[in-house]
Amino acid sequence: MAFAADLSTLTDALITSVVKVPPAQKGSARIQSLKRRAQGALRTGAHTRTDQFAVAKQLEGLQEKFQVLNRDELAEALQTRVAEVENHRNPWLPEILSLLLQLSDRPALFSTIRPPQEGAKLPEANESLSWSDIRDDRAAFNDEEIWEQVDFGADSSDDDFSSVASDVSLPKRRPQSSTTVEEGYVIPDDIFIPEEDDNVVASIEKAQFWRPQNHHSVSPGKTEASRPITESQLARETIFMLQGLPTSIFRHVDNHINVDHRYTLAHSSNEALASLLQCFGEIGTQLYGVRSFTKITQEIPYMQTFCRGIEDRLLGFDKALSHIQCEYLSPGSTISLLQLLADIRQHSHELSLLSDVICKLDNNSVDQQPMRCLDQLYDLICMLEALGEETSTKSLIQLFFQCFNTYTRSTRLWMETGQVDALDSTFFVKAIRENGDLRTLWHDWFVLDVGDEGQKIPQFLATSVQKVFTAGKSTVFLRHLIALPDTAVSHEGDHTSEPSLLLPFPALVESEFEKIVDADHSLSAGLLRTQLDQQCGLWTSLEALHHVYFGKDMSSTSAIDAKVFDLMDRGRSWDRFLLTEIARTAFQPVPVIDTSKLLVKPLSIADAHAPTRSVLKLNDISIDYGLPWPVANIITEDAINSYQRISIFLMQIRRAKYSIVKQRIRDARNKPHDTDTSASVLHHNMLWFLDFIYGHFTYFVISNATESLLKWMTSARDVDAMISAHREFISSVEVQCLISAELSPIHEAIISILDLCIHFADMQTAHSLAGGDQVPQAKYTEKRTKNTDGDSDSDDDYENDEPIHEHTITASFTDSSYAQQMSMVKHNFEHLTTFVTDSLKGLARADGPVSWDILAERLEWRQK
Repeated sequence: MAFAADLSTLTDALITSVVKVPPAQKGSARIQSLKRRAQGALRTGAHTRTDQFAVAKQLEGLQEKFQVLNRDELAEALQTRVAEVENHRNPWLPEILSLLLQLSDRPALFSTIRPPQEGAKLPEANESLSWSDIRDDRAAFNDEEIWEQVDFGADSSDDDFSSVASDVSLPKRRPQSSTTVEEGYVIPDDIFIPEEDDNVVASIEKAQFWRPQNHHSVSPGKTEASRPITESQLARETIFMLQGLPTSIFRHVDNHINVDHRYTLAHSSNEALASLLQCFGEIGTQLYGVRSFTKITQEIPYMQTFCRGIEDRLLGFDKALSHIQCEYLSPGSTISLLQLLADIRQHSHELSLLSDVICKLDNNSVDQQPMRCLDQLYDLICMLEALGEETSTKSLIQLFFQCFNTYTRSTRLWMETGQVDALDSTFFVKAIRENGDLRTLWHDWFVLDVGDEGQKIPQFLATSVQKVFTAGKSTVFLRHLIALPDTAVSHEGDHTSEPSLLLPFPALVESEFEKIVDADHSLSAGLLRTQLDQQCGLWTSLEALHHVYFGKDMSSTSAIDAKVFDLMDRGRSWDRFLLTEIARTAFQPVPVIDTSKLLVKPLSIADAHAPTRSVLKLNDISIDYGLPWPVANIITEDAINSYQRISIFLMQIRRAKYSIVKQRIRDARNKPHDTDTSASVLHHNMLWFLDFIYGHFTYFVISNATESLLKWMTSARDVDAMISAHREFISSVEVQCLISAELSPIHEAIISILDLCIHFADMQTAHSLAGGDQVPQAKYTEKRTKNTDGDSDSDDDYENDEPIHEHTITASFTDSSYAQQMSMVKHNFEHLTTFVTDSLKGLARADGPVSWDILAERLEWRQK
């Protein structure tokens, strides 16, 4: 409180002294406002402390600046004084040093150093120096040259520090050059060529063998075009040619090195010399092609690395030529063209091999086949390894992995971040669309673009490309799930070390590429599997699909069937809202089903003249169950369509059984003592057929396939394997349930049997109601009238008056009698059953599924 009172008093005094406020106005609003502002500015913490680390960094930078400006004494002095200050710590030391730095003005220019030990000494009197002392003959400074101006331009390093010292005011004075030549001054020749060395000029002119005056008259036995030269001259011309320089003996013509055969050696025949020079020319032609290739601008990243590798080898070859030339110039050396040829072949062997690779790359091959260079280099190394050339193989392997490391940068970017490098035209992954429907992320967002004949993929990596593609898509998947790992796998230095030659080269390349792929693929695939299993509800969705489409819980499925089949018996049209409500109500007790995602809708408006009691009418119903988008990428839309086809087929079987069982129950209640033996036998056979094929499809086919699916999905390494496992599962179920397109004749025969069962039930109902061979039309008319006059939408009326449900039956005995129709139904049933049995047996013999053979044997056993 005392501090606050003192602060308030001092603030009032400050305002009074600065603003000059009269005593009468000390309580005014303006004075109070000024007081609040002053107190806010003086409040503790209003001004932050100076950053001591920033000050230390500025002092270090100032020391480096002194050293760069060649003021080492200032740098050492500053360092010494900073160390001394550090020994006397003070809370306000950073503020003091910061203030001194801000007050400094060009310290590199105006600072002076005085050694500490000189502070206690008195200044000594300067002794006078006379000219006589300097002109003493014994003095060291009696040479007249000390008075000449010196040119420091050649050794000066001021230009190197001009950018560093741009903010420091340095003197701009430069020493005057003493090499300025006065106007009209003629330099005498004896300064450059002494008179006693006239023979030097003559020897130089004579050494220029290409001059016509240096060739004497033609000797006997020689042609007029012969120009004899020395072996030393020929060796020099050869080295110049190999270095890419113009020469007189070797000339460039149409990308080839031609030899001028006019030049001869005195101690060699023309044929031997021509053969020797031809060998040099062939090597020069190869080197000329290599040097020309390095001058071509390359757009592909790994081709740029390939060119840099060739340039390094050309530089090494030029150094070898320079070393050979230095040996020839040393005293006592012997020049031999044969030895030169052997040395050149040794040093240019690797470049000659690379020349063969370059010759196979025409101007359009890189654009049309961007991986051709990498493939050619790979094949060359494999050939050299087979021949046992270890030196060349080892060097070219290093070049290959340098190019390969550059090539795989886009691959690592794709696997680590899920991003496609748009600047790399050779990368085999293309982004088709992003930020679209997440349910098609895995299938439609990216595509594997390998080219027409795989030109965008190296031949030796063709087997691993799919794994790379999967790893990148897994990373994209995880990014949208917001489940990317915190740390990314680092591949720096994977190919920087010297590759081991203990493995064959193909195995070495495969192992190096696997180092890149396996780490990212295993990390992303494993993490994505965990997310799908634990967070995305994969297994819950699979179980829900089996409930909805395969009728895993018959209590829920029967409730839906009763309502749907009742609507068919009444002849009512499909109502999407009613069907959806029926399905959601039936599946409400199942915990794995989210009923809000369940939707049942008609596909089309049924024709009024179409048979309403046929099982084909059920094809107009579509049952949709919405899946989470991660699961929808595994269970695709095509798979859902297969689920729907299997579900409708099973519902069609249940519809036929529903009609037969309902008719038998009604007949048993109305006429318990009136039995028809033939009808009972046919009823039993049909019911057995329906029960058996439904049980076979559900308890044998679907149950076993589901068990296998769970094993495959559990052991799948990545999403592609899970998609493949589910696709194989649903395809196998379709085939074994006789729904695939290849089995359409058998499927149509079973559908005909199902319709035949419904027709049989209608015949029995019509025969029971009529009491004879004729159907009492008036009775059906009366029932239709009642249905029209009353409330047709009341379910209670239909339940209490059960025969009214049969007003849609089409059975009639007007054209044929009941017995004739029964005989026809029995014949058709046996014929269709035999057709299904024989067809399944034939397909089972042709390496079909075991379930077909089991189904055929059971149907055949029943017939016998």
